[in-house]
Amino acid sequence: MLHSPRLTQLALTIALVIGAPLALAAEPAKPAVAAKPATVPATEVTAKAPLPLEELRTFAEVMDRIKAAYVEPVDDKTLLENAIKGMLSNLDPHSAYLGPEDFQELQESTSGEFGGLGIEVGQEDGFIKVVSPIDDTPASRAGVQAGDLIVKINGAPTRGQTMTEAVDKMRGKVGEKIVLTLVRDGGTPFDVTLTRAVIQVKSVKSQLLENDYGYIRITQFQVKTGEEVGKALAKLRKDNGKKLRGVVLDLRNNPGGVLQAAVEVADHFLTKGLIVYTKGRIANSELRFSADPADASEGVPLVVLINGGSASASEIVAGALQDQKRAVLMGTDSFGKGSVQTVLPLANDRALKLTTALYFTPNGRSIQAQGIVPDIEVRPAKLTAETDTENFKEADLQGHLGNGNGGADRPTGSAKRKERPQDNDFQLSQALSLLKGLNITKGD
Repeated sequence: MLHSPRLTQLALTIALVIGAPLALAAEPAKPAVAAKPATVPATEVTAKAPLPLEELRTFAEVMDRIKAAYVEPVDDKTLLENAIKGMLSNLDPHSAYLGPEDFQELQESTSGEFGGLGIEVGQEDGFIKVVSPIDDTPASRAGVQAGDLIVKINGAPTRGQTMTEAVDKMRGKVGEKIVLTLVRDGGTPFDVTLTRAVIQVKSVKSQLLENDYGYIRITQFQVKTGEEVGKALAKLRKDNGKKLRGVVLDLRNNPGGVLQAAVEVADHFLTKGLIVYTKGRIANSELRFSADPADASEGVPLVVLINGGSASASEIVAGALQDQKRAVLMGTDSFGKGSVQTVLPLANDRALKLTTALYFTPNGRSIQAQGIVPDIEVRPAKLTAETDTENFKEADLQGHLGNGNGGADRPTGSAKRKERPQDNDFQLSQALSLLKGLNITKGD
């Protein structure tokens, strides 16, 4: 029996927290998390053994000692929140208690949407510099230009602020106005008033590396990433004017994200077979995801780039395409995060991010703490660009003689070729070379 009124109150508080039904998860977790919605029945939580009274007494005693003897005053709310954080952080590196700000940030990172101005920023001479305004956002519509220095935000100087601090001030509630003081080309500072709107950050970038060969880069797995990859494949075909002969899918330094998005991306390149399955302690944590017959990629040769920064959802895609022999994996070993986190909303805009399952590739591999090993190991290396001397030809000399046969001079080396992504990326250049080799082998 509990004799202390304080201990009785504490036990009731803990029982309410533990016994509360865990609601359907919101859209899941941090970029580095492959998460899924899940409902955990309350009975699975409450039907456990009673809480150990001796540990509860110790818990209450520790709280009393801290409140009585700690060098600074500390309230019960702070101590209990810290106790909850400790409870989660000691389970594994990916389980966590999320306060309102962390929960909001998590939702923004996986949805790719937030209230803001639509400015990509960097830092220069202690000021915040506009790298680029995003198309069709408050910033682009207001005429903010790349290279502008943001010297004040709502009248407060930005000099000495970190980028994170400045970005936090520019983000906020949709519909609220914010005043930026800008300096353009060293001129006089001027104010621009903008109204925050919903900003959608795309997680997929694509382009033709050269004729017939496409490149798709996924920076993280957000809710709409699968849809974006489908659109990217369609655009690459349209820009090429015919069927592609190869695609490089770049998952390097992609920390992961939403499990369902990873499934959708893999499905764009597969027509049948298992993509991934999960296994956990509770019944509804065991799920299987398989490909449908549609093939958005039209079966084109595929090389997937991975490295030590490719984690979680990235590894799901890479593992599925490798096991199903749909792609050649190139690069270095991946990160090795093979767990699934479920986001469980709590009261007062808080949430638990809890590891609820492990995932397995189609062949039954768990990559937890192991990683995906590429089919071809290619480490980063520095590419040597062509020098000006190599580009300088007879036709570039002033007063050079004509061709002699009456033909026009060939284009001179002075018109330099536009730089391409593969020109400064050894791993990407090797992936492109492999795709070309695969087509030669096929006899195309």
